[in-house]
Amino acid sequence: MLQLDSHPTGRHFLQIPGPSPVPDRILRAMSLPTIDHRGPEFGALGRQVLAGIRKIFKTQHPVVIYPASGTGAWEAALSNTLGPGDHVLMYETGHFASLWQKMATRLGISTEFLAYSGTDEHLPQAPGWRRGVQADLIEARLRKDTEKKIKAVCVVHNETSTGVTSDIAAVRRAIDAAGHPALLMVDSISGLASADYRHDEWGVDVTVSGSQKGLMLPPGISFNALSPRALEASKSAGLPRSFWAWDEIVEMNKDGYWPYTPNTNLLYGLSEALDMLLGEGLDNVFARHQRWAAGVRAAVNAWGLPIQCADPAVYSPVLTGVITPEGVDADAVRRLIHQRFDLSLGTGLGKLKGRMFRMGHLGDSNDLTLVAMVAGVEMGLKLAGVRLAGSGVQATMDHFAAHAAPAALQKAA
Repeated sequence: MLQLDSHPTGRHFLQIPGPSPVPDRILRAMSLPTIDHRGPEFGALGRQVLAGIRKIFKTQHPVVIYPASGTGAWEAALSNTLGPGDHVLMYETGHFASLWQKMATRLGISTEFLAYSGTDEHLPQAPGWRRGVQADLIEARLRKDTEKKIKAVCVVHNETSTGVTSDIAAVRRAIDAAGHPALLMVDSISGLASADYRHDEWGVDVTVSGSQKGLMLPPGISFNALSPRALEASKSAGLPRSFWAWDEIVEMNKDGYWPYTPNTNLLYGLSEALDMLLGEGLDNVFARHQRWAAGVRAAVNAWGLPIQCADPAVYSPVLTGVITPEGVDADAVRRLIHQRFDLSLGTGLGKLKGRMFRMGHLGDSNDLTLVAMVAGVEMGLKLAGVRLAGSGVQATMDHFAAHAAPAALQKAA
């Protein structure tokens, strides 16, 4: 008997908050023949992407590119600036802030974890995972550190597990107000190239990021954007590092090369991604993501479900977390949606497992992509027996129709 193919037709809807869908332009660029990473053609490519990525971070200073995931760039940021037993102040905004803190502890760093101290009716087990960094708590703690033992403050810009985008400029103001010399290190793995980010202007010393989110690349490239203070700190940092060491990389990068084999074909893709983002204009990229996020949140509000982020001032333009009603397993809903509609959503992580799911709205998407995502989620929620207050699909369509993208308005004119 003929065995029919059980694979679904059409394109899979990858709506997790990273890895995000990779545009065809970038896939084609990555298919170019691999070249000699010591030859002149590669040197030109290296210089091009190193100059372009500085524009994405909005910095005049070096950006180190690693053939690694964002986790590697976390370790690089810590190991290049700190020594064994150094005291670091970190802020718990979600699962990824917690993982960075766990890594620091494993490296022999003494970590202190600040967190929101209030309560929350929807998530009593993790009230701080619905809010952004409270800069006043950081300032108060630094003021108490009269001996200046705290060497760094580490925070997450866009917490991928919760859909909260913290105010990094406020954190820098808090450090300065306390008159404290601590370095400011920021994880913008999911925020970069989707949410406004300004490494130099905000006084960040090390920014960590990765390729698979707003840059629209596959996983496998990560970044450390540096400040002069961070480079100076690296000269006396006591933690061992070799592969992650900035000094050799920064020196060889001046000519467009690396001290070890780089991921050549991903750098082809990065070059194409930079052309796409800078060609569109970063302000337009950020406005596009904000508009998409508002349209998706309109759906969640219409359903009558709580948005994971409880503070509208720090809603993420990258993803929206949705808390399911008490007794409804969010992972079971996700599995149902995947099975029935070939749509992937982000799972709840850590303290949020089973209580929420995440809808990604970043990178290579458009209005119809997101309307389809909302439709798939709405059908899945109904099939799972969740009672909805209204139509999220209609709310999203109404929002996009009433708030046309600038590009659409230009075409209509």
